[in-house]
Amino acid sequence: MSNPSLQTLHDALNDLRDGAINVAAFCNAWRAQDDLLRRLPLRYGQVAEDLLVRLETGSLFTEESCSFSQEDLLNNLALWLHKAEKTLV
Repeated sequence: MSNPSLQTLHDALNDLRDGAINVAAFCNAWRAQDDLLRRLPLRYGQVAEDLLVRLETGSLFTEESCSFSQEDLLNNLALWLHKAEKTLV
């Protein structure tokens, strides 16, 4: 992967799944990639922010009491990354 911003997002996603970082650090890493978001269609930023807000909200509750599945949200963010990579090629 030749795009450092995309690699940063992949690394953050892997780190969160591995428990190496928390949701707050993950969301900060994603939101810090302004350059990447400027190069993508506007909708990408809107979708990413929506997913990040859900992830942050879900982290405030136990898995049972939250309507957002963290695993589903992470899978959607992984899909977002895949589509972003294809868009930037």
